[in-house]
This record gives sequence, structure tokens and C-alpha cells, in this order.
Amino acid sequence: MKSGLMALFVAMAALPAYAAENPSITGAGSSAAAPIYRSWADEYKKQSGVSLSYESIGSSAGLKKIRAGETGFGASDVAPPASELLRDGLLLFPIAITGITPVVHLPKGVVAQVRLSSDALARIFMGEVTRWNAQEIVQLNPGVAMPDLAIKVVVRSDGSGTTYNFADYLAKVNAGWKEKYGVKTTVAWPAGFMAVKGSEGVVKAVQETLGAIGYVDYGYVRDNQLHPVQLKNAAGDFMSPSIDAFRTAMNHSDWVSKGEFGSTLTNMAGVGVWPITMGTFVLLPRVGLKADQTQAAMQFFVWALMNGDALVQANNFVRLPDRVQATAFKLMTSIRDPSGNRLGLNLLRITP
Repeated sequence: MKSGLMALFVAMAALPAYAAENPSITGAGSSAAAPIYRSWADEYKKQSGVSLSYESIGSSAGLKKIRAGETGFGASDVAPPASELLRDGLLLFPIAITGITPVVHLPKGVVAQVRLSSDALARIFMGEVTRWNAQEIVQLNPGVAMPDLAIKVVVRSDGSGTTYNFADYLAKVNAGWKEKYGVKTTVAWPAGFMAVKGSEGVVKAVQETLGAIGYVDYGYVRDNQLHPVQLKNAAGDFMSPSIDAFRTAMNHSDWVSKGEFGSTLTNMAGVGVWPITMGTFVLLPRVGLKADQTQAAMQFFVWALMNGDALVQANNFVRLPDRVQATAFKLMTSIRDPSGNRLGLNLLRITP
């Protein structure tokens, strides 16, 4: 973080003076972001004594909980429109960048080499390509003996930000997908697909099903030793998912050039880009009706943005650009209690 911002917010990152008053923090939402929240929670507990309980229930369910005031913060991989945020009395900012990864379970000797184009991927998830030795897959994988095996498609049954960004990508690259399915957090998948709940459910189903293909956040790929496909990007290059490829996608977006984060990061132009990159977001109330709950969540996110970069990278996420981090801090300072007092001012405490 730039030195000016560091000087402005260093007092907000002081922990011990606040921890005793706020014994726990609650959050709910994105299953893609669950690994980073769990990692942050462990370190935050060590440093502050404050516990964080996070429910990995999917972006849609997380949005419902924060709208109802049932949790300290919501987590989503989808940024609701500004009009909805205003209507619901919420503010939103990103916490990290990641990538959605198609993963497969195929026989040894094939699994580490599979390449797919955007069109082939879309047609698989539309139920139009049904066998791994289909001619269009074979043509993308010269020299690889693609098996005569049914494609078992694993998808999310719950309202999912991962599904939303995956659908956003497919809608950009395939007109048929855009017309039939569009961009949604829940999709009316073709009959015969294996619909499961949460990223954890996708991981388990893919691992247990020969011939499977599913989509999960990259953090689950590394943690569970799943096998990602190589995917052709907008520049025409076959890419493997990686932190560098996610960062490159972000660097070609308004997130870096303008400090704005309203647009998705899928199908970015440029060499070295992973085509299904996405941001993950946090939602907080504009007015903290439960002031202690909101303050505890704010304190946590101040700490996370100031101190959590190493943990972001350790969990296979990409840290935010400085300009976007600055926007996040500015938004938090605007949160008020029911009397109109700015809650952010109460975080400006110096450790004794």
C-alpha cells in the first residue's frame, strides 16, 4: 500500500484496544472465498483474540443474510448494481482477485494435458458435446489419446457467484449460451448434469466421478490436487490457471487503470491472461443498526487490507491494486450508526 494511505489508516489497524469489546465476527456467502476468510480468521485470532465465524453458503445466500442483518458481513463473487446496493442500504468493495478453473477427472496420461477452446467449453456445459473423444476435443488435443468416455458435467445447484462469473464468460464467447442461459447465479442446467451445492460439493463430485468436468475457484484446485484444463484465451493462447495469469487479466482492466471495480474480469484481452478471472467482494451495511457487529467486521477488514497481503497470495488469490484498496477504506469510513455518527471514527485507536 502507498505510504500516504498507510499513514492515514495505520491507527485503524490497532487491534488489542478493540478486541476485548468485540469477541466475535460473523460472515456468510461466497464458497470460492472461503479459504481466504478461514486463513485470515486464523491469523486475526492469533493477533487480536477476536474470532471470525464464516459460513460458506454461496454468494446468493450470503447476500440474503446481510440484507436481513443476520450477519456482520456478506461475501459475494458478484457485485450487485449500485441501485440495488442503495435500495438495500449496503456498500460493497472487493477483497481479492481469483480465477475460475474448469477441472477434470480423466484417466492417467490424459488428465494433465487436456486443452479446450471457449466454444468447446460452452458446448460441453450446454450439453451439446457429450463424449471426451468428440472430434472437436480431439482436434484441440493432437497426440493425446482422448478416451471414449461420457462427459459427466458437475455444476452448482445453489446461487453462486462462481456460476455467475462462469456464465458471464460463456456468454461473452458463445452466442448460443448468451441467448439460452444468459448470466445468472443459478442456471437451468441440461438434464443429466450432476448439480451439487457449494465449491466443496463440486470438488467431491469431480474427484469421485471418472469422466467428470466441473468449475471451481483456483484455491480449491491447489488445495485438493485437482486437474485443471488448459483454456484458450482471447489472444488465442492456451493458458493454465495461475496467480500471474489472474494478475495479468486484472492489469488489463478498469480495476487498475481507473480504480473502478464495477466490471467483470472475464475474457480480458492481452497476452498471458487467464480468461475466467473474477473478483470477490464483501458487503457491509451503510448504517450499522447493530453497531458492535458492524464495527467488529470493519475492524477485521481494515486489518485484512493492511496486513493480509501475504495470506492473500498464500491462498492463491491476487491482492487488490492500491487504488482499489483506497476506495475500500474510503467506503468504510462512510458507515454510520443509527444516530448518524460515523462508525469509522471509533476505529481510530492507538494501541497502548
